[in-house]
Amino acid sequence: MSLARKALGAAAGAAGLAAAGAAVGVTRRRRSIARRDADGTEFGSLRSAPTTVVASDGVPLHVEVDEADSAFTVVFCHGYALNLDCWHFQRAACRRAGLRAVFYDQRSHGRSGRSDHGHATIDQLGTDLAQVLDEIVPDGPVVLVGHSMGGMSVVALAEQQPELFGARVVGVGLIATTAGGLDPSRILLPILPAKLGGGLTDGAVRTLARNHRAVDAVRRLGRSVATVATDVFAFGGPVPPAYVDFVDDMLSATPFEVVAQFFPSFRGLDKLDAVEVMGKVPTTIVCGTADRLTSIGHSERLHERISGSRLLEVEGAGHLVMIEAHDRVDAALAELYDEVAR
Repeated sequence: MSLARKALGAAAGAAGLAAAGAAVGVTRRRRSIARRDADGTEFGSLRSAPTTVVASDGVPLHVEVDEADSAFTVVFCHGYALNLDCWHFQRAACRRAGLRAVFYDQRSHGRSGRSDHGHATIDQLGTDLAQVLDEIVPDGPVVLVGHSMGGMSVVALAEQQPELFGARVVGVGLIATTAGGLDPSRILLPILPAKLGGGLTDGAVRTLARNHRAVDAVRRLGRSVATVATDVFAFGGPVPPAYVDFVDDMLSATPFEVVAQFFPSFRGLDKLDAVEVMGKVPTTIVCGTADRLTSIGHSERLHERISGSRLLEVEGAGHLVMIEAHDRVDAALAELYDEVAR
């Protein structure tokens, strides 16, 4: 059977599963999520006046700056199929600490403009990050914090402009990320309809991308299934239902066409040599031991290659560790900020 027929057959199967969203297993898991204690978190409630940075190819990037009179600026880079609101807890922590902090939506994500296919790459994300630094933090020291694809953006910048590290860049936080050796099919698991991600190749993704509106429709129809998939693959243990819904909303808001555009970049990512320059500055690496997407081994390899780095392994946490175990992550970043300040 051809790859295209397999991919479309998988999509049809997913559509069938979505239509059967009241299946016993999904229903039980959904009820289990609903029974968990709420914590009152209002995701998306932390806002500041937006500004726009125009990328090198003309794509407008949505940027928000929490102004403060601090010795350095923290710039946060979010991950694949998310947006800047994923840093809710870290943003609140920076406000409490009186730190100037910059948040932006990656190209084609959140409120930023859409990229063409040729510029939907990790290398371009590194270039975008440099543009944000040049326009929003033209002077003074900077700490870069990246999650998943955002961490890859920081790695790309290190490869493109290593001279920044130890000069303008004075600290780095790498959260649930990698510099290479990633199995791309794993990162699709919480994004595609039920089990459609398993074993997909680049060719199958391209086939599905040509029918991206149908894939998006399947995701909407199978919302109960998608929510359960988010709970399973984004988190390592039970989290409040608002956490699951928040992440699911971000994933669902990212068109599959965008998902497909960035997908090939992950397979070819090989920048482990580039991370060694981060040994010039305090670097903190964080990963959950139950991360199903960028497993703990990726963080361990980063730790081995970055001299003097600190590795925090958060027991039982999943890929969205900065939400699931935000207290631990915030504490680790606070130590990083303190070390930079000293």
